[in-house]
Amino acid sequence: MSQKKLIFIVNPKAGKSQLRKKMVEVVDEFSRGGYQVEVYTTKSAEDAENQIYEIGDRYDMVVISGGDGSLDNAVTGIMRLKERTDKIPLLGYIPCGSTNDYAKSLCISLKPEVAAKQIMNGLPCPVDVGRLAGRHFIYVAAFGIFTEVSYATPRDLKAKLGHAAYVLEAAKSLKNVKTYRLKASFDGRIITGEFLYGQVTNSRSVGGFRAVGLRDMSFHDGEFECVFIRKPKNPVQLEQILQSILTNKQNEEYIIYERAKCVKVEGITEIPWTVDGEYAGDFKQAKVEDLHNAVTLVLGDLTTYGSPETEELVPASVKKMPLLSK
Repeated sequence: MSQKKLIFIVNPKAGKSQLRKKMVEVVDEFSRGGYQVEVYTTKSAEDAENQIYEIGDRYDMVVISGGDGSLDNAVTGIMRLKERTDKIPLLGYIPCGSTNDYAKSLCISLKPEVAAKQIMNGLPCPVDVGRLAGRHFIYVAAFGIFTEVSYATPRDLKAKLGHAAYVLEAAKSLKNVKTYRLKASFDGRIITGEFLYGQVTNSRSVGGFRAVGLRDMSFHDGEFECVFIRKPKNPVQLEQILQSILTNKQNEEYIIYERAKCVKVEGITEIPWTVDGEYAGDFKQAKVEDLHNAVTLVLGDLTTYGSPETEELVPASVKKMPLLSK
């Protein structure tokens, strides 16, 4: 019987490069898990996507190390691979970025050596993938206030300050809040008005903050959790909205919550969108679709422990993940 193969794709520029000190330990963990390991270091922003598309079917598992953008890139590569072959590798994730929203949502350790053990001792779990205008994403598509922060924040500032860099850039954007008049449809349920923010997500955390009002979200139910924030009429209302976001408390007067498989947004003018923290383009009409259980992640035994860093109990939405046998 041939040995299982694993390709470990590393983004050396992600976060503070905490993986470097643990590289040997991580690779050794994969080897002891029964895999023949190959290490590949990315050379450009879309390198992981292209590598997975071109040679991903040669491996039983792909492990990506980097930030949310690196994970997004790997997922996009797998979705492209599915278009040309039936041999789709399992996906493991070792988070090494500045914010790591998706990893925190799934209680994946931020310590590389622990994350590697979670992968080797874990089980496959299908998760949903989003698609906006033909572009795939793993956890969020958004427009409006704060969405420029992630891709506009200089990379060196992210590396030095981590999440604090996003907060600093976000504070600057409050000086000139732009809003969008639009019509949005959530599986046919329509809202209209002027909005300063819209978010379509499969995550418990966005931009380093817990997603407002999404305590009961699911990563694999075929539906997005959506938050749309109306334009405030005065600074007091804006302060109330920001307070709701920071404290994770619902405010139904200004903040609309919906669940939907398909979200359509039509603006009076073009609206700039981001996916997984990266600029995705300007669209007058945008369609966001949930692709049910499109990618299979390998996750640790989430029924027995919480987040290794925060000691937070695993949320019910994570405990109920549909783990498969290897």
